[in-house]
Amino acid sequence: MEGKYSDDQIGRARVKDTPELEAYYKELETLGAGALWTVANDIEPWEPRTSSVPMLWKYDDLRELVLKSSELVTPEQAGRRVVYLVNDKRKDVSAAVGWLYTGIQVTRPGESTSAHRHKASALRFIMEGEGGYTVVDGNKVTFEVNDFVITPNSAWHEHGVAEGGKTCIWQDGLDIPLVNALEANDYAVFDGKQPLQAPTNYLPLTYGGTGLIPPDANWDKPYSPLFKYSWKTVYPALLEAAKVTEGSPYDGIIMQYSNPLTGGHVMQTMGASMQLLPAGFKGKAHKHTGSFVYQCAKGKGYSIINGKRFDWKERDIFCVPSWVNHEHVNLSDTEDACLFSFNDLPVIEKLGLYQEQAFTENNGYQILK
Repeated sequence: MEGKYSDDQIGRARVKDTPELEAYYKELETLGAGALWTVANDIEPWEPRTSSVPMLWKYDDLRELVLKSSELVTPEQAGRRVVYLVNDKRKDVSAAVGWLYTGIQVTRPGESTSAHRHKASALRFIMEGEGGYTVVDGNKVTFEVNDFVITPNSAWHEHGVAEGGKTCIWQDGLDIPLVNALEANDYAVFDGKQPLQAPTNYLPLTYGGTGLIPPDANWDKPYSPLFKYSWKTVYPALLEAAKVTEGSPYDGIIMQYSNPLTGGHVMQTMGASMQLLPAGFKGKAHKHTGSFVYQCAKGKGYSIINGKRFDWKERDIFCVPSWVNHEHVNLSDTEDACLFSFNDLPVIEKLGLYQEQAFTENNGYQILK
């Protein structure tokens, strides 16, 4: 039985065990088989069911340990110097929530990682530092704080910080658990450094104009050519939208990072958004399929997830599991707050698995447990 639903009805498995049935089950087991009705109600739940729990990772608690990793191991020793964040209920697959992985990576001035690639898609959200860059399939892209960067699956990529820069820290997001669950992941290391194919920032400068696409565009890859989404253009876009709309009652002014050529998600398996919670915003609760990892990019507030309050401020990271009620609140009456998030919606939507439901009790607001 699950919540308000009863399995004691026609159409659900209601077989009572008997000595004869138990002997039958054992006989099936010896042949690598089983009776569906013994597991049907469990593997076919009445509603979507998550195996993850809501969690919050405080940046103030983690930052010194992230920096300490740069004293203990080099990028070449570690491959990538990352402190990963793991859900209490997903440790077996190293996931932060659902089938999504996230971690916090650090790179010092003058350091760089070896170029590599994997079937898992990856993204970065820049948390602090100066002079950071990534090279994706021969395209060098520099980045700043709150920029969003993608490194799609099977694309050669490497990261570094210029000699005159400042130590950079960013959040990594990957679909490693999903690709591993599908038994489709791989990994390769590039022999030497990637040769640059174009001037620095060629792709974001070429494809980054609002509503503008170069007439000779011949991009044929299944992911966005706009490898970097700059905070200096994203935040003003949210402010402009806020002038003409109140946005979503659940998410405030929310914008999806998109492929400028298709209007769709930036990559095949992971999507991302930035949302602005206006001053004093108190969102209503809802739930939907799809797992989400959030990072506070600006301001402070809290989210109520499955009846529990999680307070966050800039750089804190938290997760919302699939089909769990959640609502967001901006604690300031004078300043807006912004939440970056990434998700597995491209997969959920392509497979026809997306559904959403508003929380209707208590005028749409959860009661704290």
